[in-house]
Amino acid sequence: MLQPKRTKFRKQFKGRIHGAAKSGTTLAYGEVGLKAMEPERLTARQIEAARRAIARHTKRAGRMWLRIFPDVPVSKKPAEVRMGSGKGSPELWVARVKPGRIIFELGGLNQQVAKEALILGAAKLPIKTRVVTRLE
Repeated sequence: MLQPKRTKFRKQFKGRIHGAAKSGTTLAYGEVGLKAMEPERLTARQIEAARRAIARHTKRAGRMWLRIFPDVPVSKKPAEVRMGSGKGSPELWVARVKPGRIIFELGGLNQQVAKEALILGAAKLPIKTRVVTRLE
């Protein structure tokens, strides 16, 4: 699963995801892409599940680009632990995704196959997405 090799700090604040994406809003590599339509934190597991679904449908033909990376640690306290005594330890890694951000791109494939693959990948993600092409 995706996670950074090292970070400057072990724990981060939760923060908020507001506003639209400033960068990564247009296709840069492939002909077909999956664009996020709402703000959300995507976990490394969700990204990996979507990636596998897309790769399986395309039979690993063509080329796939992942345009997001889970670099934000999310900490959790163990079950049935009393309040207080500090912040929990980092449990998982997430990518903060803003509306308009391209998540996946596919190239070197039949347009119809690429669109079907991205729809299958989108089903693994907890956000509304849209399939975009170079022509749009």
